[in-house]
Amino acid sequence: MIEWLHEFIWGPGMLGLFLLVGVIYTIKLRGFPVLKFSQWWRNTVGSLLKGNSAHPDGISGFQSACTALAATIGTGNIAGVATALLAGGPGAIFWMWIAAFLGMATAYGETELGIRYRRHDRSGNWISGAMVYLENGVRCRWLAVLYAVFCILASFGMGSMVQSNAISETFECSFSLPPFLVGVGLTILAARIIVGGARSIVRTAEKLVPVSAAIYMAAAVTVMILFGKRIPWVFATIIEDAFSFSGITGGILGFFVSDAVRYGVARGVFSNEAGLGSMAALNGGTDHTEPGMQGQWAIFEVFFDTIISCTLTAVVILCVTGEELPAYRGNGAELVTQCFTAGLGNFGGYLVSLCVMLFAFATIIAWYYMGKQAVVYLEETTGFSVAPVYTFLYLACVFFGCLGPMKEVWEISDVFNGLMAIPNLLALLFLVKEVHPPRN
Repeated sequence: MIEWLHEFIWGPGMLGLFLLVGVIYTIKLRGFPVLKFSQWWRNTVGSLLKGNSAHPDGISGFQSACTALAATIGTGNIAGVATALLAGGPGAIFWMWIAAFLGMATAYGETELGIRYRRHDRSGNWISGAMVYLENGVRCRWLAVLYAVFCILASFGMGSMVQSNAISETFECSFSLPPFLVGVGLTILAARIIVGGARSIVRTAEKLVPVSAAIYMAAAVTVMILFGKRIPWVFATIIEDAFSFSGITGGILGFFVSDAVRYGVARGVFSNEAGLGSMAALNGGTDHTEPGMQGQWAIFEVFFDTIISCTLTAVVILCVTGEELPAYRGNGAELVTQCFTAGLGNFGGYLVSLCVMLFAFATIIAWYYMGKQAVVYLEETTGFSVAPVYTFLYLACVFFGCLGPMKEVWEISDVFNGLMAIPNLLALLFLVKEVHPPRN
């Protein structure tokens, strides 16, 4: 049943909708994410070098970006890339790139709309996200409520169970730690952070994301240097395999039914989340910024998540496994660990385990933050207080995610992602006229 639902939701229609929205927003922004690379890079990463990102009396744009990156840079960048390679072949990476380049414009659009339509809740905190512009922009409250429900369900799967499952499997493989003990420790640690509220979450993300990303990038680049002679073959294989559909499955039909396209786009969306509406919620908590400014941070988030981080993982795997990849029968997390171990010895395996823990834990707390906004929105809409129940269930998912099988957890998460994306993508199409390229 789950497999059938996964295939139905992530069929040609969903892939086409994601790509269509990305194309429309890229045109609407006059190619800004690609053609104005130097501008948005200067306004994001460049602002950190100039010391212009700090806002001691509120949540800065950089802190919001780190929270968004915490949600996106997770198991999708490690185990998710390996899963895409195993299921869709090397060509899936090319379609991850395409989804990311189009997704940069989509992320900008939903961030701008999220900030434009956001409002304060009764406690004075921002409520942002697709449910807000669905209600006030599209003026369709029932669809906003439906999105909020899907967002909460997605937080249980994508934000909680998938991440804890990856941590558990990686630690079991590297350190022989029982999943039950990993689940207990992880749940307690997550609870300590999320009970502190938004400030506690964004401050933790601000510390975790740069450190974990730097460690992982350094390890990946080291392995690539050791296997440097294979890098030209890797990129040639990715491009060749991306267009391998032919014959009876050729043309447009072959494009949409190709495993490379389907898994590439699906895993790309899973990793960078452009089109899910999460960018609007996670970037919407920032203070002291214009919508277009934070939208540029959203562009950077997608670029760094997929074009840089996911590509590093893919190149490491293909460099190490070469043409033997199709014969591999393990899961994604084990494959990545084995590849880094092959390049860096046992230290490499331990390093991947550390990065998986940091990435996935950051994702857990960031997705709680996003799901909590959906919960608060439902509370204000319905009048029922469900926040304590949500917190309990979320932490329960953290624990039980450590115990479940990887394949089913991934498929359930993809189903929730698809259900969450549908109303958001429709809203983006409806509100495209309200999005404009940023000023210089």
